[in-house]
Amino acid sequence: MIIREAFDDVRRFSDFQKRLGVAKNILTVKLKAMVELGVFEVRPASDGSAYKEYVLTEMGRAAFPIVISMRQWGERFLYGSGECHSIMLDNATDEPIETIIVRSRTGRQLSPEDCHRQLITREG
Repeated sequence: MIIREAFDDVRRFSDFQKRLGVAKNILTVKLKAMVELGVFEVRPASDGSAYKEYVLTEMGRAAFPIVISMRQWGERFLYGSGECHSIMLDNATDEPIETIIVRSRTGRQLSPEDCHRQLITREG
């Protein structure tokens, strides 16, 4: 949820805390761990104030498809008819983005039954 909020332009600790409603001590531990992992980097506030900002790194930004998939899943299954929720829009067109679909290299749509896991060793 912290990464989701970062994609919604939340950068300051106090804003994460308000939006997520999580205890400060827990948020401190989670943000520290994500900085150490390389998901966020801490920068001086962009407005020149004394605050620090948590900014997604390349690793953090690479989670974008995951966050979008989880949002789309929630929009589909967690809200009833007439309930208020958000959708993601393309900035260029102001249209809803397409649903993320897992596809084969040839473009065929895949279900969980169409896939299997194989262990490999990462190079480099």
